[in-house]
Amino acid sequence: MTLFAEYGQILIILACIFGVFMAWGVGANDVANAMGTSVGSRALTVKQAILIAMIFEFAGAYLAGGEVTETIRKGIIDPAVMAGSPDLLVFGMMSALLAAGTWLLLASVMGWPVSTTHSIVGAIVGFAAVGISADAVNWGKVGSIVASWVVSPLLAGAISYMLFRSVQRLILTQDNPFVRAKKIIPFYMFAVGFLIAMVTMLKGLKHVFKDFGIKLGFGECTLIALVIGLVVMALGTILLSRVQADEAAEKDNRFANVERVFAILMVFTACAMAFAHGSNDVANAVGPLAAVVNVVQAGTVEAKSVMPHWILLLGGVGIVLGLATYGFKVMGTVGRKITELTPSRGFAAELGAAATVVLASGTGLPISTTHTLVGAVLGVGLARGIAALNLRIVGTIFMSWLVTLPAGAGLAILFFYFFKGIFS
Repeated sequence: MTLFAEYGQILIILACIFGVFMAWGVGANDVANAMGTSVGSRALTVKQAILIAMIFEFAGAYLAGGEVTETIRKGIIDPAVMAGSPDLLVFGMMSALLAAGTWLLLASVMGWPVSTTHSIVGAIVGFAAVGISADAVNWGKVGSIVASWVVSPLLAGAISYMLFRSVQRLILTQDNPFVRAKKIIPFYMFAVGFLIAMVTMLKGLKHVFKDFGIKLGFGECTLIALVIGLVVMALGTILLSRVQADEAAEKDNRFANVERVFAILMVFTACAMAFAHGSNDVANAVGPLAAVVNVVQAGTVEAKSVMPHWILLLGGVGIVLGLATYGFKVMGTVGRKITELTPSRGFAAELGAAATVVLASGTGLPISTTHTLVGAVLGVGLARGIAALNLRIVGTIFMSWLVTLPAGAGLAILFFYFFKGIFS
């Protein structure tokens, strides 16, 4: 095609810039809300959270994000409709990256935790429905994504609520909470080991397994995770037996020693969630970029495309830059503004979010990482009563969720016609 022969290199360079910009948004917004509970509960400082997330998000994005990616993100567009006009797909994917990146920049500046998946989905739906044809969009798929607005926060909130209520009942309301914690926390450690292993295998390592020709179903993953959970429980019991109470700290706060143990647990959940998140959500930035690169190089629209490692590297770098430069805003919203978090509350929220991801992966429920984590924090807040929640902040977050899809769509339509006008 003459367009690709003449402008191919320019289109690829622009797509790379927009892809890194979108990945920056993923880091500044999505990764930040994943680490917000650890920072808000003071289990980690902002610097420690950024360092952990930089290592594990990058590792997840680069090592485990390389599955053969569907160029048409999440099956939202029918590639057959665009077979005769590959140039429109290129303009559209570039527009989607720039639109989603712009919305994530605005949301991050405002401190709104929004879904990066919904941002890119809205952008793709926008350019496809208006710029090409309404028939090009798989509206059933879009409907299931919209359903995740309700499913994700409700499920995560319910699980986190029950988890924290169990912590209150079994540990915090007992006469000697520290002694009680040493008996009960090994069972929570089993849950952490089991759920984090499940999240990492189902979300993080599934692409690595594919590269080595290993096929693990949900049942096999469950068995492996059970063994890992028991090992973590055994190691945790040994370590807990060596932990001594700091009586001076308990004079100011009778739960000080209990919270100290939960803070250690949260470091592990934060590392594993960061790895799983990086492997899963880097696709929001690199999927459309891979589509542009493959279409420009091949000159035709293909249903699937191989993900080059240099694109994964760009995505990983963009995520790390976003978190390091602007992640503190959204971290502050999720960790401190919704409800007051302590390590035990943050632990319940993170474990509830992990459980939701596992359930969704096993049953095929559409979920959003962002909505899951925010819902989990809300559930923990509700366990202490409605007064424990900052309802004004909660309302603002819900509004930003509703606006995300149409905002991404509107921006993508504008950028689509702009690129079409310049290059056509």
